[in-house]
Amino acid sequence: MTPAPDPSGRPGLCSTFCRVLREPLPGTAVVATAWVVVEQPGPWGAKAPTQSHLDPEFGGAFDDECKKVDVRFGLIRSPGRHADEVERSHQVFVASTRPGQTWLLGGRVADPAELAELDLAAVARGDRAAVLESLPALLPVDEPIVLVCTNGKRDGCCAVLGRPLVAGLAERAPGRVWEANHLGGHRFAPTATYLPAGTMHGHLTVETAVEVLAAADQGETILTGLRGRSTWTKRGQVAEVAVRELIGELGLDALRVVAEGPETVTVQHVDGRSWFVPVSSVTAEPPRPDSCGKEPFAMSILQAGTPLSGALR
Repeated sequence: MTPAPDPSGRPGLCSTFCRVLREPLPGTAVVATAWVVVEQPGPWGAKAPTQSHLDPEFGGAFDDECKKVDVRFGLIRSPGRHADEVERSHQVFVASTRPGQTWLLGGRVADPAELAELDLAAVARGDRAAVLESLPALLPVDEPIVLVCTNGKRDGCCAVLGRPLVAGLAERAPGRVWEANHLGGHRFAPTATYLPAGTMHGHLTVETAVEVLAAADQGETILTGLRGRSTWTKRGQVAEVAVRELIGELGLDALRVVAEGPETVTVQHVDGRSWFVPVSSVTAEPPRPDSCGKEPFAMSILQAGTPLSGALR
């Protein structure tokens, strides 16, 4: 199949194959119960924590420590042109994505190495008080922020499609939009993460990105392009989105993934209702690349069956 051009007008991009083949987005968000991102201007390599102006020894070690406790670490930049070397403080955001423990902290540090003082175990368990005590530079942030992947060294789609999205969105929501080094799922570009909830969306336009941000301000999300909430496993993300689509639920904290079995995932509503969602892995046909420049292959994708009400089980 020869894919039709995507918004970039470049048919060779992996995101073009994804759009033409209508690959499902649910279940493709990264898995992380919490996020830590730090501003690092200048160029980024494919592995930005160790390939940027961030000290590579610190970046690699801190990234490893975050992974041990299921925290996502990344670099961010403000929209626009970036000087290779700048003398300035660095913006930091720390977010907990757990329903009922969802919060966002922000502040500035003179040196990103100060993040070594951050209590990552407290970040992972959503203990805001302990996190604030460990890094006093942080303060509560009331408005959600948006991270848009723009790292062309990681994948061409992120630069070609992500940067125009950042520029357009920054005009509509100044101060709340950041370039990000890597969010996973290049083929869903332009892709973004909304913090603190950790919801991820793909194939965004400026208009839909603004809609998601407006919904986030109200404690909600939208279903268009929803990849999942990073709080849950991949299977949990698929199941949660399936229930949202079934009942039209948009409240971010209205649903929780409470159990996973070999064949089903249990999703519970705050009002007590629950659903058993069949989730299976199938081989995607035809083969397609998961990143620009890679050979097509028969990747596996997750699919949800019809959610069954717990009362009918």
